[in-house]
Amino acid sequence: MKKISLLFISFFLLGGIALAQDINDEITLIQAEFGMEKRQIVEAVMELPEPLTQGFWFVYQQYEAERQLLARERILIIEDYLDKYDVIDDEIANSLALSTLKNDAALSKLHSKYYKKLKKATTAKYAAKFFQLDTYIHNTIRNSIQQELPFIGEF
Repeated sequence: MKKISLLFISFFLLGGIALAQDINDEITLIQAEFGMEKRQIVEAVMELPEPLTQGFWFVYQQYEAERQLLARERILIIEDYLDKYDVIDDEIANSLALSTLKNDAALSKLHSKYYKKLKKATTAKYAAKFFQLDTYIHNTIRNSIQQELPFIGEF
């Protein structure tokens, strides 16, 4: 798992160097590249038997399309935090916190929705394994980003 986490961290951090016209273009580039890498990792870790692959990948693509929207939203929240860092007051802090909580809740709701779909397309064991891996991937990325973000009032 350490190799996987290093891959994610290095990809995500290096992916941020991509040249783009604005933040939305940059997010699109990062998500496209990360999506291909993530799929390869998911394929290697899941070790799905042939009869389950078609159903799994069909649901996976639906899940990823919805998850990417939430990831884009989260990146924009972080961008907003960094843009407003020097002027954060109670109102801005409250708005950022509520946006983050709403994004977290939406991701949990998405996991519940797609756990059911993946369980139906594969088995409970494979659905649980996927969400274990997906959570690991995204927690690794979040932790690496969090380590780079200053706390409110730190600087």
